Amino acid sequence: MAVSTRTLGQALGAIVGDHAVRPGENATPVDGVVPRWMVEPGSVADLGRVVAFACDERLKVVPRGSGSTMALGHPLQRADVLVDLGRINEIVEYNPDDLTVTVQAGVTLDELGARLRPRSQFLPLDPPGGARRTLGGIAATAASGPLRARYGTMRDLLLGIRFVQADGVVTWGGAKVVKSVTGYDVPKLMVGALGTVGILAELTLRLHPVPACERTWVATFPSPEAAQTFVAAVVDSPLQPNRVEWLNAAAAHVWGVAETAAVVISIGSVEAAVRAQETRLETLARGAGGAWRPADPHLWLRHGAPDPVALDGITLRIATLTSHLAQTVRGLERAVDATAPSATVAVSGCAPLGVLRAHVLGVSAQDGAALVTRLREVLAQVGGTVVVEHAPVALRAAVDPWGPVDPPAFALMRAIKQQFDPQAILNAGRFVGSL
Repeated sequence: MAVSTRTLGQALGAIVGDHAVRPGENATPVDGVVPRWMVEPGSVADLGRVVAFACDERLKVVPRGSGSTMALGHPLQRADVLVDLGRINEIVEYNPDDLTVTVQAGVTLDELGARLRPRSQFLPLDPPGGARRTLGGIAATAASGPLRARYGTMRDLLLGIRFVQADGVVTWGGAKVVKSVTGYDVPKLMVGALGTVGILAELTLRLHPVPACERTWVATFPSPEAAQTFVAAVVDSPLQPNRVEWLNAAAAHVWGVAETAAVVISIGSVEAAVRAQETRLETLARGAGGAWRPADPHLWLRHGAPDPVALDGITLRIATLTSHLAQTVRGLERAVDATAPSATVAVSGCAPLGVLRAHVLGVSAQDGAALVTRLREVLAQVGGTVVVEHAPVALRAAVDPWGPVDPPAFALMRAIKQQFDPQAILNAGRFVGSL
């Protein structure tokens, strides 16, 4: 080890304690890149000092939460300091009467849920594998799940943040109350930015009461078009479902629903309202040519269990028009058949918003890149997008994982990055346009 490298490592140890600094070879590589050091700060103040030191020494910093979404974005080229936020994991302030909570970035959904459960409150975020994912990571990657159909995403639930700037300064944005004065919405800027404009340290979140009664049903259909007709009828109705999850045939098989197409739907409210809405939903499903039955109440827990990182394939995040769900799914299936005939694709997602997640198994990196390119051409006709959420490094090097961006929008992103991180030390090169 070079003297300069050893000296830098000692300086990091002086900030967070020698026990919280490890040589990079003892850390899990990111995209095959071994960091020079892995640092585990135990407080927000220590995190700020680590980033300030990295800024002074021109070191590249890569933040990590649970590590479940490290394959999102362009392949990492350089990692000097891998900052693990797992020890910054306190529930700072819980105000059940105000339905708000302030947590540090390393708190997991499971940990927060255990704290809220005795007061019959919850944070309605349920991305795949969500129970063990950190709230900072969910915000940085804009992860979501079926509950977004009613409650929205992290952008809708995030009231305020405390984050570390690229120069190490700890800064506040937003507020700790549901209503606050207007101004530049820094919290929303951080959602989905992959830690490239600041490292999230604390989040103040809006909570919701747990519904008094919740039930789930499965509507199965002979074709994707019939399923789309049902979804359109639900969207146009006064019904208020918690979840409306679209499943193609392969996804339906994974969920234990062996049909050509299916929609899994749940409603949470008082019992009388749930019963009344069930009757209306069943009428709409049968009117679209579908069958209707109650679902296993543990169905959503099984949905949350799969971890995309563990899959031998690629995961795509697809946005399309709700009116083009069937067309999008059929186009995806045809694209898979054309580029990798032996591959399978399981598609599920939030039907009312046209947000789908596709798991493609049995596809090579070369074929996967061709598939992404072909699918983007199909979706461009309706203004849709395809983001590569998880894939081997070779695929993400061969095709832009984020896809094309309008030049004016990218110019704004680049200006924001320059303003917040002029030396490009935070997760450099991983975001849209290699920002």
